[in-house]
Amino acid sequence: MNFKHIPVLLDECIEGLNIKEDGIYIDCTLGGAGHSSEIIKRLSEKGRLIGIDQDTDAINAASKKLADYDNVTYVHNNFYNIKNILDELNIDKVDGILMDLGVSSYQLDEAERGFSYMNDAPLDMRMNRESNISAYEIVNNYEEADLYRIIKAYGEEKFAKRIASFIAKEREERPIRTTFELVDIIKSAIPARFRREGPHPAKRTFQAIRIEVNKELEILNKAIEDAVSKLNRGGRIAIITFHSLEDRIVKTKFKELENPCECPKDFPICVCGKSPKIKILTRKPKEANEYELEINPRSRSAKLRIGEKI
Repeated sequence: MNFKHIPVLLDECIEGLNIKEDGIYIDCTLGGAGHSSEIIKRLSEKGRLIGIDQDTDAINAASKKLADYDNVTYVHNNFYNIKNILDELNIDKVDGILMDLGVSSYQLDEAERGFSYMNDAPLDMRMNRESNISAYEIVNNYEEADLYRIIKAYGEEKFAKRIASFIAKEREERPIRTTFELVDIIKSAIPARFRREGPHPAKRTFQAIRIEVNKELEILNKAIEDAVSKLNRGGRIAIITFHSLEDRIVKTKFKELENPCECPKDFPICVCGKSPKIKILTRKPKEANEYELEINPRSRSAKLRIGEKI
């Protein structure tokens, strides 16, 4: 298995984490260990890296890549459960947490995973293959109104209503089984002049279905809160997002954690008792430079936000 993975914003992440050689660091989305391989190089034997991923292919590939290191712990789980994971490992606090929320190059390029609109494959899109819900169930079993809702909300697709309607009509005749079958339906729903402009016509719908399959946005708010609660003072959290919905959630949550006060603005002093949890280190997100964009076009939409535990 060739788990191809090009880490996005690698230098910016390593610098942002401000790695201490004896510290404990978590890569919440281990993937191909692109970021982790650079984190572990900076740790002493007393340091520790914990790699979390819900994809067993990622765990297997990363363990081979990092086989020379004894201070790595691999966890097959969803980073949503970060508190429980650390409790089970008897770890109270850590010094840095990285979340790379993008789909790995491997998952996109492996046709059988069904993530990509560029390869024909069974509709799947599950990051955790043990999950019962795949893209097939969503496309074929969701009510038309629910399809419209997720394509509109998670894909920000202006033709969401037409696409949902076309899907509902097509599946009356036969189940929609493959990515290319879905692509053809999406293309037929979008007027030709709009198909010729901008990104691939299926991009937004596939994004929306993938988010729904893996409940990506639902878990993010709580995951950030729980992650910050497990940081040592001065510890850093770095989060890479790849679309505006994720970035908006991270930006808003960081602001809430930096200024959680709920008192009316005209109160002279805070009486709610809520104190800041982090200091935001990136008022504007870090983005890929021209060199990175050239070698890794998938970094184009990446945004990195960093916070430090107070």
